[in-house]
Amino acid sequence: MKRRILIQKLQSIGFKLQRNGGNHDVYTRGNDKEIIPRHKEIDERLAKAILHKWEL
Repeated sequence: MKRRILIQKLQSIGFKLQRNGGNHDVYTRGNDKEIIPRHKEIDERLAKAILHKWEL
């Protein structure tokens, strides 16, 4: 899955970029936190796990 599509889905449910890291970006929503790798393509299993975790 493309990274920007995954980020758009997270932002649609209220996640905002908290900080950029060297290899990952951290997105938060209240006390919820999700770490997204900085690759153009995110591994399908990881992307599905993230979407499932937030019920998308």
